[in-house]
Amino acid sequence: MNGDEPAGAPLSLRERRWAVAVQEILAAAEDQIAENGPAALSLRAVARSLGMTVQALYHYFPSRDDLITALVTKAYGDLADAVQEAVDTAPEDSDPPRMVIAAERYRQWGVDHPERFQLIYGAPLRHYAAPAEGSSTRAVRRMSRTFQNELFRGFTMEQLAAADTTALSPALERHLKEFLSPNALGGLPSPAVPILISAWGQMHGLVVLEVFGHTSFVGPHQAEMFRLAMLAMLQDVRRRIPADVATR
Repeated sequence: MNGDEPAGAPLSLRERRWAVAVQEILAAAEDQIAENGPAALSLRAVARSLGMTVQALYHYFPSRDDLITALVTKAYGDLADAVQEAVDTAPEDSDPPRMVIAAERYRQWGVDHPERFQLIYGAPLRHYAAPAEGSSTRAVRRMSRTFQNELFRGFTMEQLAAADTTALSPALERHLKEFLSPNALGGLPSPAVPILISAWGQMHGLVVLEVFGHTSFVGPHQAEMFRLAMLAMLQDVRRRIPADVATR
């Protein structure tokens, strides 16, 4: 398709066949990752599993990096879809809060798809670097927006700007103002950035520990421990943001 065609224009037969082939290649690559781990991904093995030659596979993905980028983007997209679905189906006054529901779905996806979780959050694959501002970066930002919205749900920008955080150094303050201008993180005020990063670190860190098998000593109670940690984290975040900026 070209830019002159309407957004809803039907795909041609060739385009439909191309899309099906791409999905089959991605599915085969995901199966290989699930069986052998991300580091063992082999284009030759993927092609062989589909009855293709490597040269034919290169027609769809010109390089190993292109295939990895597509797999990473799809993994982030599937994870973001799962988290967003959990949020969208939860009532505004849900118990536990929607932020905790989002975090729990994030955890569950990682537990259910450990190899794909490792692909996006494990040790970097050798000789691979994600393209700057590419599809994988956009997918990460989409998921980050969901968590940011839920973490700070109900607070105004003025309240976030008055958040109770340790004073930032002048150098860090300048960096955040430059980095966050004008649209990064939705224009989040700089005092709220350490809160967001800390909350993300607590949530993600616990999931990494579990997915990589470091909290097995908790046994069948890992979901409960995670929920307790997320409730405590959210309580701390809300304690740091003033309910009424005018009275501070």
